Amino acid sequence: MLETSARLLRLLSLLQGRRDWTGTELATRLGVTTRTIRNDMDRLRGLGYPVDARPGVAGGYRLGAGGALPPLLLDDEEAVAVAIGLRTAASGSVAGIEETSVRALAKLQQVLPSRLRRRVSAFQSYALPMPSRGPQVDLDVLTVIAAACRDHERLRFDYRAHSGALSRRTVEPYRLVNDRRRWYLVAWDAGRDAWRTFRADRIEPQTPAGPRFTPRSLPSDREIAAQLARGTGEATWRYRAQVIVHAPAEYVRGRLPVPVEVESHGDNQCAFEPGSDDPEMLALYLGMLDADFEIVDAPRLVAALRKLTRRYQRAIDASQPTAG
Repeated sequence: MLETSARLLRLLSLLQGRRDWTGTELATRLGVTTRTIRNDMDRLRGLGYPVDARPGVAGGYRLGAGGALPPLLLDDEEAVAVAIGLRTAASGSVAGIEETSVRALAKLQQVLPSRLRRRVSAFQSYALPMPSRGPQVDLDVLTVIAAACRDHERLRFDYRAHSGALSRRTVEPYRLVNDRRRWYLVAWDAGRDAWRTFRADRIEPQTPAGPRFTPRSLPSDREIAAQLARGTGEATWRYRAQVIVHAPAEYVRGRLPVPVEVESHGDNQCAFEPGSDDPEMLALYLGMLDADFEIVDAPRLVAALRKLTRRYQRAIDASQPTAG
């Protein structure tokens, strides 16, 4: 009986780890006959697990959806990863899952072996997660968006821009992207006839969902990342300027706090268009590049640099030792 129970647990673990298995593959893995596999599948069904069987040469077994939630069989690294993920989620950017994450983590810790419980406890004791200072997005909004992406259904929503302006959008949703604790939707905007990036916490979905659409050729992950960088920059910054830096493009990219497109003009020169909420803040960031630069047709930024220069000069003068 103990041998049968252990085999059922191993069988369940295999079914959870891969979508489709043939009876022969499972029998080989477990060192039993295909008839034993058929009998074990009947036992799993009797315990409430939705095991689907497909007859024929190309047939096999699959753990179906529905029914009671089966126990997850995790290896050591998977269990630790889930525990750390739950702890991080408790202070993350998704509203409404903090308490749920803590409850799930408590349940997981109760069944962890002592060796794993020590690893998770060490992480909890000595890692200090900072509460999210950015906006939080409602979990229901994220699930609605994700379902529309999965089902290729047009999404209609009210959108509040950075300026506070409201608009009604109809889009073809493609990807949800998490970047620095903020969630973004990358979608094809039917009204603008172009790819657009939307902050998920500013989206208020309208029901019912729109009609299904034929997916367009999806940009690569690299292109999506570049689109997100452009979209977040355009949506966040109130002031922009063109700057030429006397340093390699790779060096400038490494000094910037956020991803910005930097165009190389040779081995020791590049150009980019940084942004900020005001020219003075941008002037401060440019000073942190630790490289010489020029401003192109941005008189407000030049004025901010002059203001900072005078302030720094006054500080230098005031710090000079007086003659005794």
